[in-house]
Amino acid sequence: MTDIFISYARATESEARKIAEALRTLGYGVWRDDELPPHRAYAEVIEERLKAAKAVVVIWSADAVKSQWVQSEADRGRDDNKLVQLSFDATRPPMPFDRTQCADLSGWTGDPDAPGWRKVVASIAELVGRVGVAAAPASPSVAQTPLPLPSKPSIVVMPFANLSGDAEQDYFADGMMVEITNALSRIKSIFVIASGSALTFKGRAADPQSVSRQLGVRFLLEGSVRKAGGRVRIAVQLIDAIDAVQVWASRFEDSLDDVFDLQDRVALEVAGKIEPTVRQAEIRRASKGPTENIGCYDLYLRALPALSSAARAELLQARDLLDRAIALDPDYGVALSSAALCRFLIVNFGWSGDEPGDRRRSVELAHAAIRAAGDDGEVLTQVIGIVAFLEGDFDAALRLADKALELNPGSPEAWAASGVLRLDPEIALQHLERSMRLDPIGPSRIAQLLGMARAHFLAERFSEAVPYLRELTRQAESNPGAFFMLAAACGQLREMDAAREALDRFKSLTPLTPAEFTQLWTLGIPPKFVKLYLDGIALAESGRPVDGPSEA
Repeated sequence: MTDIFISYARATESEARKIAEALRTLGYGVWRDDELPPHRAYAEVIEERLKAAKAVVVIWSADAVKSQWVQSEADRGRDDNKLVQLSFDATRPPMPFDRTQCADLSGWTGDPDAPGWRKVVASIAELVGRVGVAAAPASPSVAQTPLPLPSKPSIVVMPFANLSGDAEQDYFADGMMVEITNALSRIKSIFVIASGSALTFKGRAADPQSVSRQLGVRFLLEGSVRKAGGRVRIAVQLIDAIDAVQVWASRFEDSLDDVFDLQDRVALEVAGKIEPTVRQAEIRRASKGPTENIGCYDLYLRALPALSSAARAELLQARDLLDRAIALDPDYGVALSSAALCRFLIVNFGWSGDEPGDRRRSVELAHAAIRAAGDDGEVLTQVIGIVAFLEGDFDAALRLADKALELNPGSPEAWAASGVLRLDPEIALQHLERSMRLDPIGPSRIAQLLGMARAHFLAERFSEAVPYLRELTRQAESNPGAFFMLAAACGQLREMDAAREALDRFKSLTPLTPAEFTQLWTLGIPPKFVKLYLDGIALAESGRPVDGPSEA
């Protein structure tokens, strides 16, 4: 529900964002024009939001004084007795608004005790009909004794606001909140508060920091549901309650043909997007902390950026961090699987000083991870490639992939890993496209590009593989596998200059010969597919035609 409408000129957008975030921290629903939907007339939406808001906050500036839109919105707020005025640069409001006090926030950096900000909060509290935490702290009680945060990322899905104007639709908003909670609960790496506890906050004014203290969680997912004209629009935002910032927001819209199917789809998409977002927020937190005397979880978090970079120095650093993490907790499943994956990449790229030892250790760690956390979809996702390509057991790897998807069907990483594994190009593409739908520009991108290129390559659609490979080489400049496959694809297309250039880049990144790399890269793949690589690389090296498929 929109408690507060913020009016401002574009020159003060950063100040408007700061005000909105501060008010959301106090538990208010805030709207400003960056949330205008692309399919509706903006005047219609603004009028609707102005009418619904209980307070209209106008940020006066030199540009706002000249803006007919800001003056019109301020006029509406004044007529409805819900106008709150402030300025960051001591601009005097134009007539007739200069008759009402304007709070001076010059130099305000977010201090909740700043005199000007306290005036704003007090006015809003009076208009909205409830008090924010900064205006009147609640009396301490047993229920408000802060609970300690779990050792892993923690989240609560708050009751969704029903914006449909029909109280009977509360069931749909509650159902969406419960479904998203259930979807998140499948992710073993996240601690999720049960929906029953979250529903106790329904209809109550509670700021994120207060909820965080009462439930012992770091992240809150807030949302709203609007049903109209046979369609439903769902808006969600993820709040880091400890740092009092919004870390992610998104919207979903669809028809109401099948309500339950819609709830499932939105729940899975939200879950798939939240996991990497929460993970990145946790990595940033860990990176700011001390480097000595840190625990297993922080060591694991510090290793993740290095692991995802797939660069030689970073991978070796990640291996050391993960070894330290495992030494502290030998049964920490995701650290075991990450350590196994790290060694797998080091072996595959030819960067190991002890190839047999790292290969053996990777397999050992993979099976230790399965024993420790075989019900964790993330763990299974990380060891799929090891079982397939180091052990050569594709059947076992496929079973792990299917189980990972069953455990966490909203995981883009699981869909990408499954797609890379499939030898049927069409099934591979289906799984990879699902991954890209769940995570279009996030951490899964490297695996998605590799999988899409590989599927087209195995289907002998070399020209369709090349665009994915070129993007992959831009995003993973130190990955020899990307340049190896690009050389093979360009060789098959008889694009000799491009093939030779890619092959030279490959040779600069790994001490392995193309023949040795082919053996690693194609382990477990039927001979007819191996020949596609061999022929493409042969052409890249010599430029001489060979018998075999070509799109030239």
